[in-house]
Amino acid sequence: MKKNFVEELRWRGMLAQIMPGTEELLQKETVTAYLGTDPTADSLHIGHLAGIMMLRHLQMCGHKPIILVGGATGMIGDPSGKSMERNLLDAQTLYHNQECIKAQVAKFLDFNAEGDNAAEMVNNYDWMKDFSFLDFARKVGKHITVNYMMAKDSVKKRLNGDARDGLSFTEFTYQLLQGYDFLHLYETKGCKLQLGGNDQWGNMTTGAELIRRTLGVETEAYALTCPLITKADGTKFGKTESGNIWLDAKRTSPYMFYQFWLNVSDADAERYIKIFTSLDKDTIDALIAEQNEDPGRRPLQKRLAEEVTVMVHSQAALEQAMEASNILFGKATKESLLKLDEQTLLDVFEGVPHYEMDKSLLGQQAIELFTREDVPVFASKGEMRKLVQGGGVSLNKEKLAAADYLVTADDLIDGKYLLVQRGKKNYYLLIVK
Repeated sequence: MKKNFVEELRWRGMLAQIMPGTEELLQKETVTAYLGTDPTADSLHIGHLAGIMMLRHLQMCGHKPIILVGGATGMIGDPSGKSMERNLLDAQTLYHNQECIKAQVAKFLDFNAEGDNAAEMVNNYDWMKDFSFLDFARKVGKHITVNYMMAKDSVKKRLNGDARDGLSFTEFTYQLLQGYDFLHLYETKGCKLQLGGNDQWGNMTTGAELIRRTLGVETEAYALTCPLITKADGTKFGKTESGNIWLDAKRTSPYMFYQFWLNVSDADAERYIKIFTSLDKDTIDALIAEQNEDPGRRPLQKRLAEEVTVMVHSQAALEQAMEASNILFGKATKESLLKLDEQTLLDVFEGVPHYEMDKSLLGQQAIELFTREDVPVFASKGEMRKLVQGGGVSLNKEKLAAADYLVTADDLIDGKYLLVQRGKKNYYLLIVK
């Protein structure tokens, strides 16, 4: 007996809508299921993670996952919750993005699994690029009525004036294009199930309907959706003041990625650890009980941040992120400071005062440099002397023994930074130019 995929999603809070017969099909046979993703960037962000985790759980339950990169549909836009059409991408950019996305998804899915459930990646541009409009109208358009398409919520919202410019014909055809993806995968890969976010329900049921109308009413084609992930306060998940949290370390450093999960609220941590990790129910229940006993220790947030960072990046990246976190919040050494790459250093000290200093000033005493009007780390020389005598001043995580210490180029981190600490919690990052 296979592990029940639907039950797995249900206890994790990852089940929104499901077509009748889906659960029975999954229990009866090894099912091939697909989920579409947008290739308009060369990296996924954490908004994509719930869908990727659905595919991961599907494969762990013994079924076959297909991730579909929407090269064709990504070119024209989707009316579901969007207000604008997407930009047209050239084929070279699409395939570059596809390869980048596959490398990220390979950390979640096994593309080399033995047996019949190895993961696959496909791109709908491959079968749509030579599909003429006349062929599309004849093969697809005749099976789905305009009345059926107009009844979808995603279309109705756009036609009722929610979007300033209404709905273009291009976008109106989106549900037929997505529906044809399902038909094509059904015919070529034996794919019987489509997975997606709940905003895709209308498009997904159109696909199942297209299969039935094209191939016969007895055809087995199903859809299952995950709720749209939000924060406990109802605001959008995965967005910060600085934008998306990306899976690509060059776009979002592992430190910032780790910090995002570490700083979610208690209510969100309890939901997210079920959705974004593969931890089993007993482990998660034990963590929730531990959190309820002593919320201040935040075991849920810590384990969540650790699990997701390792999955997306690596164990080494997690250890570096944790070490970087200790620099600001714990006892760290100059050695751990020097290990940081420049981006992580800037991320760690993002919220502290930054001052620029001319390189020609190097060679002077610390007390002269750190009491300047343009580098006001200390209000006065007297205050600095008193703090240095009490052991309350550090330069680059080393206690400053004397206020007249000569600061030279040898003290620079990455050739251009000085980190001054006043007392336990006050940091200042000096950028030497």
